[in-house]
Amino acid sequence: MRSEKNILFVLMGLAVFLFLDLGVYARSSGRSDVFKENIYDPGTLKPRDSVLKVKVGDRAPDFSLPAVSGGKVSLSQYLNKMNVVLSFVPAAWTPVCSDQWPGYNIVKYIFDQHDAVLLGITVDNIPTLFAWTNQMVTDGGNLWFPVLSDFWPHGAVADKYGVLRSDGISERAIFVIDKKGVIQYIDVHDINKRPPLEGIASELEKLQK
Repeated sequence: MRSEKNILFVLMGLAVFLFLDLGVYARSSGRSDVFKENIYDPGTLKPRDSVLKVKVGDRAPDFSLPAVSGGKVSLSQYLNKMNVVLSFVPAAWTPVCSDQWPGYNIVKYIFDQHDAVLLGITVDNIPTLFAWTNQMVTDGGNLWFPVLSDFWPHGAVADKYGVLRSDGISERAIFVIDKKGVIQYIDVHDINKRPPLEGIASELEKLQK
């Protein structure tokens, strides 16, 4: 029964992301015209511009980063408690990033069902991230997951994982880390495209077995 429910949640999540990929998200999310006008389009970038420093089976490098909500968040605080999904995105106020994270807001239940927390990481500073994330959810709510600034030392955490690009932004990358702190999945995605939810959902499902 549990497995059937998990499959149902995954299918629901895939349906939501199909919905997003059809371009309906921007209209349905209530994102304001002002926010759209503030989006900077960098154009098509080199799909990948870094060399990974970790691999599946490695212990995930620990870090402690300032959060937009205040204080610091460390990877180690979730050790033996929760599975962790790291979502590195290149830059605030850019098109794909500004859809990717609100999309995770819609499917929070998938993370809840798999004892997982999402940590969003970008090299932007806290004031920039504060302004950006406040615009993402326009129904009075907030992003449910911590948004962390890897601004200083610049890109240090992205560099630890090997996803810091030569121009100082990070790759668009996903790392799934189990409760023991071991990396179970890596997707360094084409920076111009949003990573599919099914990759995250299927890997979280494996951790439940």
